[in-house]
Amino acid sequence: MSPHDRALPDEPDESGAASGPAAARPGAHPSADLSDLSIDLTAHEMLRRAHVLEALGPDWDPVAALRDEEAAHELLYSGLDAEQQRMYDELVAAGVLPRRGGGHAAA
Repeated sequence: MSPHDRALPDEPDESGAASGPAAARPGAHPSADLSDLSIDLTAHEMLRRAHVLEALGPDWDPVAALRDEEAAHELLYSGLDAEQQRMYDELVAAGVLPRRGGGHAAA
């Protein structure tokens, strides 16, 4: 390699000497030199929630929505044959599906 050519990252140069802060730590991954980046999205989240509530409108009833969701869930899993019921029971026991009739929607 000529003095004007630069070695690419993670490519050894002719001298065998490593460069950069990660080189000082044997076995350090090249991404160890990256800085953590944190962004506070609290204001954005509050704006997003305000837009969602605005889109739902003043007539939206969350209790009725939950009640309708539970009714749809009951209808979906009603009338199962023996094999389907066995599979449903296994999924409930494994925690994959919620138990029927034990919802939290207000009556």
